[in-house]
Amino acid sequence: MRIIKMGIDTKRVYTNPMCACIGYFDGMHKGHQQLIRHTIEMSKRLHCESALITFDPDPWVTIKHIKDVKHITTMRERINRAVEYGIQNIIILQFTSEFSQLSPEDFVNEILSKISLKGIVCGFDFHYGAMGKGSADTLKQTEGIEVDVVEAIEDEMGKISSTRISQCIESGNVEEANAMLGYRFRISGIVVHGRHQGHAIGFPTANVQYDSEYLLPKSGVYAGYVVFDNKRYEAMINLGHNPTFNYRNDMSLEAHILDFNQELYGRYVGVEFIRFIRDEKRFNSKGNLIMQLEQDILNTKKILKEYE
Repeated sequence: MRIIKMGIDTKRVYTNPMCACIGYFDGMHKGHQQLIRHTIEMSKRLHCESALITFDPDPWVTIKHIKDVKHITTMRERINRAVEYGIQNIIILQFTSEFSQLSPEDFVNEILSKISLKGIVCGFDFHYGAMGKGSADTLKQTEGIEVDVVEAIEDEMGKISSTRISQCIESGNVEEANAMLGYRFRISGIVVHGRHQGHAIGFPTANVQYDSEYLLPKSGVYAGYVVFDNKRYEAMINLGHNPTFNYRNDMSLEAHILDFNQELYGRYVGVEFIRFIRDEKRFNSKGNLIMQLEQDILNTKKILKEYE
C-alpha cells in the first residue's frame, strides 16, 4: 500500500499508470465498496494499479468553515478498509481554500493530470470543482481517461448513503447502520485508566479514549464486541455520562468484556456496536445498578448468540 499526498503545487509524484475511484468515502459503506470493486476490475482490465482518491480535510471544513465535523469513520479507518478491499494506492488531496476555488477544468488539468490515470470511477452524484459545477457527465469528457459511473446502491428503503447511516447511528439504530455499511460500526481508540468504579462493583470496563471526530451513537447500553490482536470478544458497551456515580460532561465509552481478565491499558482496540439495549439512566443505589448490569449482561449474551 502506498499513500500519496498532493496539493495544488505538488509536482507529479508517481508515474505508474492507475485506475482510481474518487470521493470522500465516509463510512466506506456498500455504495463505496461498489466503487472500489469497479476500480479493481478496471485496473485489471487496463493492466495498471488501483487507487482511491480522497480529500483532507473534509471539504465542508474548508468550504463552510465547519470546524467540528463528525464522521462515521476516521481517515485511518477509511485507508485500512480500502486496502482490505484490495486498493493499492491512497491519494489524499489537500483540500485548501485555494483548492476549493479550482474550476472543473483546472481540477482535471492541474490535479488529475499529475496522476497517471488511465481510468476513473465515480458515483452518479459525484461533483467536483468550484461550486460543484463538475459532474460525472463533465468528467466523461476528459480525454485519455476512461470514466466509469456507478449508479446508486439501494436497499428496500432507498439509496444507501453516509447521511442515512449517520441518522441511524445517532438514533441508536446500529443494526440498520451495519446493514448499510456491510460491516459493524466501530469506534476505535486507546484503553486508558478511568475511575475504576466498574471494577469496584464487580463489572470492570475498558475505558476507551476515542477521537473527537467520531459521530457518536445515541447514549445508552449496547451489545457488541471489543476487537484487538485480530480477535473479537463479546462485550456489554456503555456510551454516556455515567449519571449514577461518576457523572461527566463528555461522553465516555466503556466496554465490559465478558469472561475476560487480561490487561488492556495502552492497547488500541475497536469497539463494535451490534444492538441497542436500553437508555442510560441514573440509579438510586449501587444495588439497583448491579441488578440492572446483570440483566444487561444476560441481554448482551442473548443478542450476540444470534451472531455466532
